[in-house]
Amino acid sequence: MAAMTLVEDLCPVPDIRRTDMDAAVESARAAVGLPVGARVVAAMSGGVDSTVVAALLHKAGYDVVGVTLQLYDHGAALKKKGACCAGQDIHDARLAAETIGIPHYVLDYESRFKNAVIDQFADSYLKGQTPVPCIRCNQTVKFRDLLDVARDLGAEAMATGHYVRRAAVGNRSQMRKAVDHSRDQSYFLFATTQDQLDYLRFPLADLEKPQVRGVAAELGLKIAAKPDSQDICFVPSGDYRTLIDRLRPQGREAGEIVHMDGRVLGRHAGITDYTIGQRRGLNVAVGEPLFVVRLEPETRRVVVGPREALLTASLTLEETNWLGDEATIQEAAASGLPVLARVRSTRQSSPARLALIDGDVCVVFDEGEEGVAPGQACALYDSTDPDRVLGGGFIRDTTAVATA
Repeated sequence: MAAMTLVEDLCPVPDIRRTDMDAAVESARAAVGLPVGARVVAAMSGGVDSTVVAALLHKAGYDVVGVTLQLYDHGAALKKKGACCAGQDIHDARLAAETIGIPHYVLDYESRFKNAVIDQFADSYLKGQTPVPCIRCNQTVKFRDLLDVARDLGAEAMATGHYVRRAAVGNRSQMRKAVDHSRDQSYFLFATTQDQLDYLRFPLADLEKPQVRGVAAELGLKIAAKPDSQDICFVPSGDYRTLIDRLRPQGREAGEIVHMDGRVLGRHAGITDYTIGQRRGLNVAVGEPLFVVRLEPETRRVVVGPREALLTASLTLEETNWLGDEATIQEAAASGLPVLARVRSTRQSSPARLALIDGDVCVVFDEGEEGVAPGQACALYDSTDPDRVLGGGFIRDTTAVATA
């Protein structure tokens, strides 16, 4: 790659060589693995990644149909950088499809998105949990409902702009981390079922983000320098608490801030203001740093303690998904399978093992893990092949490391 070009004063866009473009097209063709001319639905959010996927597949000779979902409609989202699936993004997707020369459809999924993602997001905070709405969106609206649409359109596969790899091994598919680990999105896709994975394609698995922007610029796509989506797409202001207050005002009931040793340290204005591991905004002073270690929605208590109280020995999973070699995750847990467990998208995976305790699938860490919160996801990776995704689940509850 040679010089860098700025388009619309946004993100830097590298100039790419013809050989790089040809390699990107071949990489996309290899990722699809279908005869040229096969119909493929491209999920187009209006961002650079999904747009480049549609363009590469069209250039590779596939019969591409672009589909964009309108998921919400906030006036503030129309011009906000870093949002997706509303306002300007739908316009960008439509314009890109026209530039590429493919048919394009916009589907109104606002109601489904609200029920499956937004309402669940708000309810989770009422329960004292820390939700991951991007995973819920992939799990429901995008990878369940949209796949049905793709099949109805006669497509042999659906392609997305996620940075993750799909590898065909025998008669089934494996999910693996993308080549560019800094962009890898496998944590957010742990809930992809085997049937969904067999149908999905991820043409950007072998590319790095600067290459993707370079391809977009070379193909004349105006979104080449468009900023990536950030934060929570349906909270354009970034202030999710205001949204929760509007949807679930009962979360604004006051309660006590209690030290884990039983001392009442103060009061709070609502449990939805707090998440596990939070230190700032507690408004209590006892001479030592304190962190939120537990939320008790039934009593509206926020329990705080020292940092070491955040260490988690094990967690229990619910709503599990399994992509490993064993028939079920329960079978893997019963055998005590060693795994690498990742409890947040920004954290590295940690050595652990699966366990089946009273019928529940649990993850037991080799060493205490910090920052584990109910409602978050725990993605599981192969301990002998760390790029391979085995599945995972949502964290139902945790067990703290025993202290002397």
